[in-house]
Amino acid sequence: MKEKLNIQHVRPSGLELVEKVVSIQRVTKVTKGGRTFSFSAIVVVGDQNGVVGYGLGKGKEVTLAITKATDNAKKQLVKIPLVNGTIPHEQYGKYGGASVFIRPASSGTGVIAGGAMRSVIESVGVKDILSKSKGSTNPHNLVKATVQALMSLRDVHEIASIRGVSVNKVFNG
Repeated sequence: MKEKLNIQHVRPSGLELVEKVVSIQRVTKVTKGGRTFSFSAIVVVGDQNGVVGYGLGKGKEVTLAITKATDNAKKQLVKIPLVNGTIPHEQYGKYGGASVFIRPASSGTGVIAGGAMRSVIESVGVKDILSKSKGSTNPHNLVKATVQALMSLRDVHEIASIRGVSVNKVFNG
């Protein structure tokens, strides 16, 4: 039985959002008159306290692409449950050819993640985490797989309310 995820969207007003440019690529459109160059950007925004969003933008100039991507990311903010600077449980995420695995870590471990995953995880505000990416290293797919894994996380209170039991009963069975 597939459960529907309880995704909590957040409004950007009143949040101190930090934006990180994950990747910028020059893309080319070949026409009869020659090549037309434009830029594609992927940006991750977060308040470093459990809220994150990503966005894609394209434009004739780099700054225009980044601005569009940032605006797009602010429209897609979601709340991620955090427990003492880490995540509540381990989780897999997959998007396209990229698959990621994230696991909670003890205090003082730091962020063990690379490339595009690191940008997303730091934007959420996770201080201690172990992660692994497998398959594609395409930054677009890695960002989407990481956000998908983070959105799949559930905290204890959410699980208790779904089961209709107390928080203590979730741990003690």
